[in-house]
Amino acid sequence: MSSPVQSVRRGVTIAVTSGKGGVGKTTLTVNLAIALARLQVRVGILDADFGLGNVDVMLGLSPESHLGSVLAGEKALGEIEASTAWGVRVFPAGTGIKGMAALPTDHWARVQAGIDQLGSTFDYLLVDTGPGIGDTALMVADATDKAIVVTTCDPTALVDAYAMTKLLIGAAPGREVGLVVNMARDAEQGWLAARKLGTAVQQFLGGTIRYYGHVELDPRVSESVQAQRPLMTQFVDSPATRAFQRLARRIALWTPPIETAAPAVQSSVMTADGFARTEARSCA
Repeated sequence: MSSPVQSVRRGVTIAVTSGKGGVGKTTLTVNLAIALARLQVRVGILDADFGLGNVDVMLGLSPESHLGSVLAGEKALGEIEASTAWGVRVFPAGTGIKGMAALPTDHWARVQAGIDQLGSTFDYLLVDTGPGIGDTALMVADATDKAIVVTTCDPTALVDAYAMTKLLIGAAPGREVGLVVNMARDAEQGWLAARKLGTAVQQFLGGTIRYYGHVELDPRVSESVQAQRPLMTQFVDSPATRAFQRLARRIALWTPPIETAAPAVQSSVMTADGFARTEARSCA
């Protein structure tokens, strides 16, 4: 008689990525994590911006170890954990570490194993990838259940967000890809930017990108970054704080995906340059 299959509880792993730098991806990751923690769920951040990670900087942390020690086989992932006063556990990447920007192939297995391990430890694990559409960011995103693409209304940011979305859909057609429009003037501007990107994804890729919402352009975000104190802990009623709370409430409804084969989504050969020529418009 065969033994019953034992189920292992696991949380949702979420890549927070972008097509370009400067769109507020890490700021969103940090504040979203705190907003989730305030909903009484277990939250972790894995900083996967290898060599240029700054999650710890934004949180005012001074970690003794970083992900480089894990990849080198010197430490276990749990040994580099840095706790915060806001209920978020952080696994820092380190900054300016030689050899971390482009990982050897054999290190990717350790990254994948680390994400899987942490996925059984937290309800929600946010994985902050490096900016851009290089292999590093894409491979990290491929190791997660869901992906959030962060963009602004800037036409170049939308073009790069499209390029990242194309790669994400091509790599894992069944995985949900979501969009957050950061630094939007208001809800209407965020929605218009999301509609442009969504139309391009549907027309040229035959896929969809779910709009999760916008975050208002809020001067207090910059103030909080300068102070190395997350916005969620400093300005409890600012427009951006309320936006992070809305996004957290939505994500808190997510459950781990069922491991089944996903239907294929056909994609065309439409390039990001083609999107730039046909779809990019100013959001102003």
